[in-house]
Amino acid sequence: MSQRAEMRSVRVDGARIAYVDLGDPAAEPVVLLHGYPANHRAWRHQIPALAEHHRVLALDWLGWGVSERPTDLRFDYDTEVARLRRVLDALGIGDGNLFGHDYGGFLALGFAQRHPERVRRLAILNSRAHRTFVPAWYAVFSLVGLLGRSPLANAFAKVLPVAGINYAALRKPVRDGVFDRETLDDYLGWMRDPEGARWVLHYFSQYRVPARADLAAGLGGIPCPTAIVWGTGDDYLRTTIAEELAAGIPRAELTLIPGGGHFVMEKAPDEVLTALRRLLARERTGAQVSSE
Repeated sequence: MSQRAEMRSVRVDGARIAYVDLGDPAAEPVVLLHGYPANHRAWRHQIPALAEHHRVLALDWLGWGVSERPTDLRFDYDTEVARLRRVLDALGIGDGNLFGHDYGGFLALGFAQRHPERVRRLAILNSRAHRTFVPAWYAVFSLVGLLGRSPLANAFAKVLPVAGINYAALRKPVRDGVFDRETLDDYLGWMRDPEGARWVLHYFSQYRVPARADLAAGLGGIPCPTAIVWGTGDDYLRTTIAEELAAGIPRAELTLIPGGGHFVMEKAPDEVLTALRRLLARERTGAQVSSE
């Protein structure tokens, strides 16, 4: 999908959220949530094919891509999940299919637990979900959170090479051809600006790294057909997360993609598309339909 695909926007919480809207407006909606530190382009290989039979809305989540980066709003987990509800309301989506990768999967899991009547089908791809990161990245994200909560956060934003750190962290997927330098620039270029760096620290100041016992306890209450799509060889997350999700969610199916890695939609686009199409072909339960 072209980097220059036409973007629309909607205002939520007083800030502009950008998105791509493709497919028949009357068709069943599919909402795509990207992960850190990407934007809607992370789904570029799947969007056109999914839009053949569905209305696809691929968001630049608030703070990412070309969406606004307000530092006067909260970005803690409960606020973000509630914000997703307000975004769907603003887009006129009463219920739909919700697919999330990484951070997007983290939000989608909480939303499906809190608003099951609004999720027809759920897909979670290589996400921390109810757990957390491998120790090295647990430490990294915890440290960034401490910096963001420091009284010196504004000063840190001016001197820390936030963009450079993220570029360095993603050298391997560029080298492996998962995405090219142009795509990486699209994901990270805004962090070069001091205001962009300041927003990253603001975001992490409210991000909490530990595992979420509440999300783990709620897995059994998700009624909709669910796909757990997971690239093995993830440098950030263990495959046991996927196995626990598949075991805990009653109607979950697990698709492991050998060597798909963390950025699975970009490294194994065809396999991911096949798994998502299989999910979209599954029927909802009568209870779900009658509760709408």
